Amino acid sequence: MKFAFLISMLVFMFPNQKQRVFLIGDSTMATKKESDAPETGWGQVLHLFFTKEIEFYNHAVNGRSTKSFRDLGHWKAVLENLKKDDYVIIQFGHNDSKMDDTLRYAEANTDYKANLIRYIEEIRKKEAIPILCTPVNRRKFDSDGKFVDQHGDYPKVVREVAKSLFVDLIDLHSESQMILETLGEEPSKNMFMHYQGGIFSKFPNGITDNTHFSPFGAKMIAAAFCKLLVDKGHPLRQYLIKSAFPNKYQYEVPLVYEPYFRKDTFDITRYGAKSDASFINTSAITNAIDIANAAGGGTVFIPSGLWITGPIILKSNVNLHLDQGALLQFIDDRSHYPIVETTWEGQKAFRCQAPIWSVGQSNIAITGKGIIDGSGQLWKSVKKSKLTDSQWDQLVKSGGVVEDKTWYPSEQSRVGNATEWAKKLTPGKTMADYEMVKDFLRPNMLSLLECNNVLIEGVTFQNSPAWTLHPLLCNHTTFRNVHVKNPWFGQNNDAIDLESCRYGIVDGCTFDTGDDAITIKSGRDEEGRKRGIPTENIIITNTTVFHGHGGFVIGSEMSGGVNNIFVNNCTFLGTDIGLRFKTTRGRGGKVSDIFISDINMSEIVGESILFDMYYAAVDPITLIGDKKVVSIIAAKPIDDGTPIFQNFFMDNIQCKGANSALLMNGLPEMNIKNVNLTNSSIKSERGIYINDSDGVLLQNVSIYHKTGSLLNINNSKNVTVDQIKFTNGTTQTIQINGDQIRKINLIRKKGEAWMMDVNMGKEVNKKEVKY
Repeated sequence: MKFAFLISMLVFMFPNQKQRVFLIGDSTMATKKESDAPETGWGQVLHLFFTKEIEFYNHAVNGRSTKSFRDLGHWKAVLENLKKDDYVIIQFGHNDSKMDDTLRYAEANTDYKANLIRYIEEIRKKEAIPILCTPVNRRKFDSDGKFVDQHGDYPKVVREVAKSLFVDLIDLHSESQMILETLGEEPSKNMFMHYQGGIFSKFPNGITDNTHFSPFGAKMIAAAFCKLLVDKGHPLRQYLIKSAFPNKYQYEVPLVYEPYFRKDTFDITRYGAKSDASFINTSAITNAIDIANAAGGGTVFIPSGLWITGPIILKSNVNLHLDQGALLQFIDDRSHYPIVETTWEGQKAFRCQAPIWSVGQSNIAITGKGIIDGSGQLWKSVKKSKLTDSQWDQLVKSGGVVEDKTWYPSEQSRVGNATEWAKKLTPGKTMADYEMVKDFLRPNMLSLLECNNVLIEGVTFQNSPAWTLHPLLCNHTTFRNVHVKNPWFGQNNDAIDLESCRYGIVDGCTFDTGDDAITIKSGRDEEGRKRGIPTENIIITNTTVFHGHGGFVIGSEMSGGVNNIFVNNCTFLGTDIGLRFKTTRGRGGKVSDIFISDINMSEIVGESILFDMYYAAVDPITLIGDKKVVSIIAAKPIDDGTPIFQNFFMDNIQCKGANSALLMNGLPEMNIKNVNLTNSSIKSERGIYINDSDGVLLQNVSIYHKTGSLLNINNSKNVTVDQIKFTNGTTQTIQINGDQIRKINLIRKKGEAWMMDVNMGKEVNKKEVKY
């Protein structure tokens, strides 16, 4: 007892010392006052990427140089507080170059260099540790869109001093240039102070500043600092926060820019809108949007009430806000929806204009707590097998046309469905041809093409004609607390399809729909490959799916590629498949670097996790009267149409109830590569099937299945099963088949009884299997 007391007293008297880090520099690094919003220094947000075991003291000051920071007493305050093993991060250069300012000017190769050396010597005298940063770049591009460096010799001098004095160097100058060049001239504005007037109180007339950072830009530079720490193997990397995603630090998780809007409000009733079941408000809402856009932006306000409208077009700097109790009902009259050139399932096509449509706009939003109804019943065909008898009888009595146990809303709809050229842009066909099948050309509900800085928040979308939310070729899209509700029998009623989009987040949403719920796409076949724009840097988090073909889905239209996707803390309830990755020969494209964690599933009808490289565009679950045939396909030559699945990392996947725990169907000529499933538990009818795969790790995985073998491995390589768990007290079977079996490693916990029968086909080289 006395010993325990002494230990507790020692802990109280000498708590764990936190690592201290001081920052000295200029305004690009400095912490800002609230009244300076939105200006943000990168040092102000650096702590967001580190654990609480480190303390940051940001002494950077606006307008300071290596000379003025010392002369004005800022350095003295830091130096007096320095202790052994503290770090000091130094970044100057922006103000040292001001030749007309004698208080700040320090010529790069003389005074600036001498000042840096003096700081380093004084830091080391205190037994602290200096870190030199080259100055971050200003944003400047020439008339040809080429980046222009404005820092002269200053970055070079920092590099020389770091090398000569053996100081750790963080080259933010080079890294920030790479970031700016990668983003490009227009998108890089998001990193800096580019805002219209009427948004922030400090800048009533707006601001254009290519030196100082927005909150988004500051985080980008802070993340770049962390990246360079890791690249150098610097000791401070041990304090970096690990993200919720497997094998990723927090700084590696994509950052998404959110738009800001002027405070001006444009109430649609001021422009003639009426809450009346027989009044069409298309003109009033359009006028409000146009006037708000012309005024520089603001909020178009839809108050509580029923508002009937035809299709509307969103424009830049406008936030369409639906008040609590507002129902925006799109008219159930096809004559209001003109045929436009757009896309359908990854290919160019003629379709009717989307109820909400926007092309080439920036800073747009739909927010609020209202409901948007797409009048999907006007457009959708329905299979008899998806309805009860009474529902089917009622639907048929409503009108329309029936053929092959499918109901169509009109004869045009039936003809269009049977006409192949109607499904895409077909040479030789004119607009008049497409008018003949207009009823078939159902639109997606929200269609955003080549839009940047999009916010969709709080609203409910229901009864979509086809896909519900479809951003295509968009950058920086945020979907937060959005609800999608479609009838479960709705074909092509995906909840959200992010196609060839970069930097996006889906957060806190709920989806209940008739097709795939959360879907990542990037174009189809040769057309998608020619477009060549992947969907990348996307976050899906805190989202629930109540019904859908797939909870989270990639494909099958993924010909432009998919990479760097992060999925975390999602729940799938009763979906046909949980995690669904689908493609087929002819698609081409590479899906890579997919990070998934903390997924909870219940009562999944089919596979908990499915990799399917033989996707045939049919329902994942066989319907009544349908037959599902599994093809046996031989290897084919690899070409541009050969798809690639690789680098999937899944951790803490929990599933109560599924047909199969995991099914991987790779191609014999292109195996599914490098898939990790760790720390997971799945209760299912059947076990795990690994076919034509290379590099599979199952580690600390529990499978509780009822029938068949626990694990089936066919023609696969480099498969490691490390401490797989199963129903207690039962002997399980591992079945291994195929003449392509290579390096199968079955690992059990040391000292644990081996309760598995390993059965191998005659064609298997038994030396390739270790257990």
